[in-house]
Amino acid sequence: MFDQWDDLLLSGGFAPREAVLRGLTLDQASARPGGATHSIYQELWHVTEVLRRSLDSGRAVLESWPLAEHFPTSAAPASDDEWRGLVTSFLECSRRAVEMSHQPGWLDTPEPVYGEMGLRWRDALEFLAVHTAYHMGRVVMLRQLQGAWPPPRA
Repeated sequence: MFDQWDDLLLSGGFAPREAVLRGLTLDQASARPGGATHSIYQELWHVTEVLRRSLDSGRAVLESWPLAEHFPTSAAPASDDEWRGLVTSFLECSRRAVEMSHQPGWLDTPEPVYGEMGLRWRDALEFLAVHTAYHMGRVVMLRQLQGAWPPPRA
């Protein structure tokens, strides 16, 4: 059976998110080729934080998050363990969003704060899917610039 939210947040669109992140070395995750604004690590850190914060408290929490803190200042994680942990955290947040979408009635419940404007969790997940796709596209581009695309097969 087709699962719209799994397709949008984990498995579909352009490439499964796990595959987009597969096989990256610490050097590749930390690189900013061609003067890129952010590294793969920074892109993934940002999208993971947006997912986590939004799922925990609703998107309104993003309004109080200072823009200067949206990306880590370092292009590189402190260690390979930190990088692998971030990949795991991103995939867990994405799976959590899909699981939440399966809860009866959840998609149609008002989102905190934005619910006053008639927005529901369905609207929040659509925002999160678009936001995630944008940053995953940047990850693919950064991989391409490094000659690290397509990823190795599992």
